[in-house]
Amino acid sequence: MLTLSSEEIFETIRMVEMQGLDIRAVTLSINLLDCADPDIDALCRKIRDKIVRLAQRLVPVCDGIQRRYGIPIVNKRVAVTPISLVAAATGSKDFLPIALSLDSAAREVGVDFVGGFSALVHGGMTAADEALIGTIPYALAKTDFVMSCVNVATTKAGINMDAVARMGLVVKQTAELTAERQAIGCARLATFANIPEDVPFMPAAHHGIGLPDAVINVGISGPGVVLDTLNHLRGADFQTMAEGIKRTVFKITRVGELVGTEVAEELGVVFSSVDLSLAPTTRVGDSVARCLEAMGLESVGAPGSVAALALLNDAVKKGGAMATSRPGGFSGAFIPVSEDEGMISAVARGALSLEKLEAMTSVCAVGLDMIIVPGDTTAQTIAGIIADQAAIGVANNKTTGVRIIPAPGKNVGDRVEFAGHKGLLGYGVVMPVSKFSAAEFVNRGGKVPPPMRSLGN
Repeated sequence: MLTLSSEEIFETIRMVEMQGLDIRAVTLSINLLDCADPDIDALCRKIRDKIVRLAQRLVPVCDGIQRRYGIPIVNKRVAVTPISLVAAATGSKDFLPIALSLDSAAREVGVDFVGGFSALVHGGMTAADEALIGTIPYALAKTDFVMSCVNVATTKAGINMDAVARMGLVVKQTAELTAERQAIGCARLATFANIPEDVPFMPAAHHGIGLPDAVINVGISGPGVVLDTLNHLRGADFQTMAEGIKRTVFKITRVGELVGTEVAEELGVVFSSVDLSLAPTTRVGDSVARCLEAMGLESVGAPGSVAALALLNDAVKKGGAMATSRPGGFSGAFIPVSEDEGMISAVARGALSLEKLEAMTSVCAVGLDMIIVPGDTTAQTIAGIIADQAAIGVANNKTTGVRIIPAPGKNVGDRVEFAGHKGLLGYGVVMPVSKFSAAEFVNRGGKVPPPMRSLGN
């Protein structure tokens, strides 16, 4: 069992009390393939029963560990096998009953979210994939806890542009069906390239088909701790900054390793991975953007922002990897605009554009995350943005994603707030998008072939 030294314990207490350190997510990931049934009602019962049976102790166990060590565990979550795989035998064209069962199970066990209302369609779509994708807008409109993601590209397979075009339409329809709640359904939906199997963070979390029956994945946080380190390194050269970040992230990751080990042992499941990502919030100081500004940028979005983020992301990976033998998930720095106080401020003052964010996604942990755009943004424009992100991911063999909210009735500069979910989804300012159309390009159909690096073996 992992233990911390007295010095590490006192340092951890200081990071929690003074710098906002927390464990952002503990996710119990559950295999549902053994629930498959041609009868959709029977399938729904099996899914609900298995989630409740395996996850009913997750929240009490996490709460007990939080009290024991004084380390806040902000979110407790469940992820399941992609539902398009689990439900294929039903032959149904409507998977809404399954989404409602997932929502009911999440409510009963007291978790914050359940992920896995998902499909992996980078190589093409099955009938079950089609059914699930068609159900997504209604599922997100009718549930409170369900999260959804669709993987449309991999470096090996290329980009499924039919799926990309379809997801543009799905995002728009989801926004329309949840318009009275500021299109919050879109905040629970993301489109990915190269999605990992062991992500604790939502909406990407799902149970990978190569995993055991049930595992624990932990997502650490700590932008505030890194920011404190950088504030003590004003004027230092780049190597010194990188070393400081690495040492700090090492300590943060040790805490995640401890929590994950104990949760897994108490639940009697496998501890799978620690996601080394810096996950910001709207709390002042708990911001990746402020970390970049502490390196010397007048504002995130200024020239040098991509280089600063590349340094931060690399140092996070290196520091975390030395502290755990279980690195996984995204592992890097997140830049979710509506969930980062510094990013929100940069957009509001005109310092940060969608185009600059796109450039930054080439070196960060994920992609364009929690981007709010005008409500009249077309499905084809959204699909074009998804295609651009997928291309960055495929060409660079990295994970990229898009979580975009076309806020109905909102225009550039308007403020949008997302209620509930402990304030996790934050608030933001509507950003401008290009007025030029991608419709003809997006509607060509077919697949963008994989790059040459896909032939490496």
